Amino acid sequence: MLATAIWSGFIIVSRAGGTSVLTPFDTAALRFGTALLILLPIWWRQRRPRQLFSRPVLLFAVFGGVAYALLVYGAFKYAPATHAAILLPGVMPFTIAFFAWWLLGERLNRARQTGLLFIAIGTACLGWDTFRHDQIAWLGDVLFLAAALCWGYYTILIRCQPITPWEATVGGAIVAAVLYLPVYLLFLPKAISAAPWHVLLLQSAYQGVLAIIIAMLLYMRAVTLIGPSGMGAFMALVPAIAGFAAVPLLGESVSLPLAIGLLLVSAGAYFGTRNQRAAVIPD
Repeated sequence: MLATAIWSGFIIVSRAGGTSVLTPFDTAALRFGTALLILLPIWWRQRRPRQLFSRPVLLFAVFGGVAYALLVYGAFKYAPATHAAILLPGVMPFTIAFFAWWLLGERLNRARQTGLLFIAIGTACLGWDTFRHDQIAWLGDVLFLAAALCWGYYTILIRCQPITPWEATVGGAIVAAVLYLPVYLLFLPKAISAAPWHVLLLQSAYQGVLAIIIAMLLYMRAVTLIGPSGMGAFMALVPAIAGFAAVPLLGESVSLPLAIGLLLVSAGAYFGTRNQRAAVIPD
C-alpha cells in the first residue's frame, strides 16, 4: 500500500512541479542530484565502483534514467495528472508486453490479452476526451507514451541482464546523474533560482528519495511477502488513485469519458499484471 501511495503521489508531485516555475531540466537535476548524494556513498561502501559504467548500467541510466525523467517532466508541462495516470502506469503493461514479445519472443496469455484490451479502450477514451476539450494536452500525452516506451524497454533490459533490480536502480541513478548533471549545469536552461524553497524541497525529497529509493525498497519487499501477482493487483490501483486524487489536490477536472478511461485502465493493469513476474516500479 505504501509503494502504491508513493507511485500515485509521484504523478501528483510531478504535475505540481510541471505547473511551477521549474523547467523539466530543473526537476530532473533535483531528482538525480539528490539521489547521487545518497546512493553514491552506499554504492562505494559496497565496493562496486567499477560496475558503474558497464554496458547494462549505462543502458539502464539512459532509458530508465535520463530519457524517462526528461520525457515525463516535459509532459507534465502540457498534460494534467489525470492523463499521466492513464498513460504511465496504465500503458506500461502494454509497452512491457510489446518489448517482451519483440525481444524475448514471449506470447501473451489470456489474462494479459484481456488486460491489454481494457487498457486500449481506456486509452481511446482519453484520446477522444483530449481532442474534444484540450488541444494542447496532446503534446504531453505523446511524451507520456514515449516515457512508457522507455520504461518498457528498461524493464526488459533488466530481465535480460545478470543484475538485480536494486543494482540496476542504484547504478542507473548514479550513472544518470554523472551523465546528466554536467550537461545541465553547462548548457540547459534553469529556473531554480526563481523557485520557492518549499518547491525545491518537495521535488528533491520526493523525486530523489521517495520515488527512486524508498518506493523501490517497499516494492521489492512487498513482492517477497505477497508475490508479484499480489503486488500487481495493488499497483493496478495507481491510475484510479492518482487520477481521482488530482481533482481535490490539483484542481483538475474529470469528465465522464476520462473517468471511464481511468477505471478501464486500472482494470486492465490488474488483469495484465496478474501473472507477470516482478518488474521494477517506475520511479
